[in-house]
Amino acid sequence: MDVLTAIQGRRSIRSYRPQEVEEEKLLKVLEAARLAPSANNRQDWKFIVVRDKELREKMISACAGQRFVGEAPVIIVACGTEPTGIMRCGQYRYTVDLSIAVAYITLAAYEQGLGTCWIGAFDENAVKELLNIPEKVRVVAITPLGYPAIIPGPRPRKPLNEVVCYDKYTE
Repeated sequence: MDVLTAIQGRRSIRSYRPQEVEEEKLLKVLEAARLAPSANNRQDWKFIVVRDKELREKMISACAGQRFVGEAPVIIVACGTEPTGIMRCGQYRYTVDLSIAVAYITLAAYEQGLGTCWIGAFDENAVKELLNIPEKVRVVAITPLGYPAIIPGPRPRKPLNEVVCYDKYTE
């Protein structure tokens, strides 16, 4: 499968089968995250793999009551370990770096026949408490990981001419 095919086929999965994720597939997904680019190649990140059923169920309330989060056999929590670093452009390194890594996770998962859903609706303090994450570490994103029970159709996308400008910004 080529990258564009994965990008076109990937969907946000909100319903998971109870089937366990094979270790080999999980490791490929995590390897994709590990290989993602990061500012100055610092790799200031940790990926917490949550498989414990009780913890996954507790994560539901930390994730705004989204039941499908705990329904998946795996939850990956992407954390920035050095949240004070700012790139020359003014952006925090950890948010950009982990956004890239989680995007890689979603594509690698899709290639393995697995589903994900980028979760931004969560209570960071509740997640930190549940997973023993140090105060200085920031939780950037969470994704359930598992075999889709339902695969939704494609969502509408704006045409290229509405989102791309050449040589200068235009309305």
